[in-house]
Amino acid sequence: MPGQDMPFDDRGLAYGDGLFETVLVRDGEPLLWDEHLARLARGALALGIPMPPRATLEALPARAGPGLAVLKLVLTRGSGGRGYLAPEAPAPRLRWQTAPFAPLASRWTQGVRVRHCRLRLGIQPALAGLKHLNRLENVLARAEWSDPEVAEGVLADAEGRLVEATCMNLFWWQDGAWQTPRLARCGVAGTLREALLADGRVRETEAWPEALEGAEAVCLGNSLQGLWPVVRLDAADGGCLARWAVNDRHRSLQAEAHARLGYPSYRDD
Repeated sequence: MPGQDMPFDDRGLAYGDGLFETVLVRDGEPLLWDEHLARLARGALALGIPMPPRATLEALPARAGPGLAVLKLVLTRGSGGRGYLAPEAPAPRLRWQTAPFAPLASRWTQGVRVRHCRLRLGIQPALAGLKHLNRLENVLARAEWSDPEVAEGVLADAEGRLVEATCMNLFWWQDGAWQTPRLARCGVAGTLREALLADGRVRETEAWPEALEGAEAVCLGNSLQGLWPVVRLDAADGGCLARWAVNDRHRSLQAEAHARLGYPSYRDD
C-alpha cells in the first residue's frame, strides 16, 4: 500500500531483487496497460518472482482519481533467503503509489538537445529488456551532465552498440524506415516502443552511435513523456555532432505514439 515502509530486510532494498512499472493513468484509465502487465509478467518469470493476482493489479489505476497521473508499481521478492540465495518459497511484496503528472509539453513542439554518455551499459542477456530495480548504471549516466539545456543522454553497451537513452527509448529514421536498437543484450524494452514495434511502425536493428549523425530524424520516447523530436546531438565532451529541424518524419511518429497516450498530435493533415 502507498505510504508503507519497505522492511529493512526486503530483497528489493538489499539487492535490487525486483521490478517496477510506471504507468500513465488518465481519469482512472491506464494507458498501454496490457504492455505494462506483459513486461511485468516477463520480468517476474525471468526472476522467479510470483506475479500478484491480476485482480489486485487491475484495481490500482482507479485509485489515481480524475486527471492525469502516474501509477508506480514496485514488486520485490520480499524478505528471506540467506545472502544472495533466494528463499525457496518467496513471499513477494507489492508497493504502489499514484501522483499527479504533467508531461514536458514544450519538448513535443520545440524538440530537445541530447548528448552521448561516457558510461557504457553492461551486457547481460538474462536481464535484457526488463525494468528491474538495478538502475545504478542509469543513475551514473545521468550524473554526467547538469546543463538544463541537455534533456537526455544516449547510451551504448560495452561493445559500443546503441541501446537507449537514460530513461527513454531511441528511434531514428534511416534507409526508409524508423529504427530502434535491438535489446537482446541490455536495456529496457519500453511499453511505447513495444506498441510501435507490434504495429510495424518501427523495426529493430543493431547500430553504432555514428548512425544517429547520418539519420534524417531522431526521436526519444517513453510511455509517460510521449515522443520528443531531437534537434541537436552532442558528443560526451559537449561538441555538436548533428542538428535537425523538426520535420514531417518526427511529426508522423509522434502522432502515432501520442494517439496511444491521449497526447496532442502536431502533424499537418
